[in-house]
Amino acid sequence: MRLRLLLRRLTVSAPRMAVRSALPWPFRWAVVAVVAGFCAAIGLWAFEFGKDIAGLDRGSKAEMQKTYAELARLQLELAGLRAERDKAQSVANTASTLLTSEKVTQERLAVQVKNLEADNRRLRDDLGFFEKLIPTTGVGGIAIRSLQAQVEQGRVVKWQVLVIQAVKDPVEFSGRLELSFVGVQNGKPWAAALPGGPQVFKLKQYGRLDGVFDLPPHAVIKEVSARVLDGSVTKAVQTVKL
Repeated sequence: MRLRLLLRRLTVSAPRMAVRSALPWPFRWAVVAVVAGFCAAIGLWAFEFGKDIAGLDRGSKAEMQKTYAELARLQLELAGLRAERDKAQSVANTASTLLTSEKVTQERLAVQVKNLEADNRRLRDDLGFFEKLIPTTGVGGIAIRSLQAQVEQGRVVKWQVLVIQAVKDPVEFSGRLELSFVGVQNGKPWAAALPGGPQVFKLKQYGRLDGVFDLPPHAVIKEVSARVLDGSVTKAVQTVKL
C-alpha cells in the first residue's frame, strides 16, 4: 500500500506537480556568484557611504596627518639634540685636552720652581761663605782666595781661580789674570803661560775663572802660579804646588 502511494507521488498522476525549465548547474552557480558579488558591492558601498556620512574617515586622515607632523617635529628635535650632544662632546674633549696640557705645564713649572729654589739656596750659601771671607776691619783690596790645579790623564791641567774684593760695597774691578806653569821636560827646567796670554775679567764682589792647559809632550808640571794685574801693577799673587 505504501509502495503504491510512493509510486503515485513520483508519477504524472501525483496530486501535485510542478513544471520547471531545465537549467544547468554551472549556470546556476554563476548566477548565484553574480548575485552574491552584487550584494557585497552594495554592502561595501553602503559601508563607505556610512563612513563618509559619519565623518570617521576624515577624522582618521586628519589624525594620521597630525601624527605624521608630530613625528616630523620629533625627528627635528632628535636631530637638534644629537647636534647639541656632539657639540657638548667636542667641548668636553677640548676641555680634557686643555686640562691635560695645563697639568703638564704645572708639573713642568713645579720642576722649574724646585730647580730655582735649589739654585737660590746654593747662591745664598755661596754669598754667606764669601761674606765671611770679607774682613770687617783693615785695608781691603783684590785678593786670590783660592787657586786649584789638577792634572788629568797626564796631558791636561784643569785650573780654577777665585778672586774677591775684600771690601763691602766695592766698585767694579777690571783686570787681567796671568797664569804660569813650571816643571821639567825631558829632565830640563820648563815653564809656560796660557796660550792666549792673560785673561781679562771684571768683578764686583767675587769672580771665578777657570780653564784647561795642554801639557807639551814629556812635560811634568810642578807648580802653578796666578797673578792679578791692574794694568802693569800686580794686585795679588798665589802659587800652588802639585
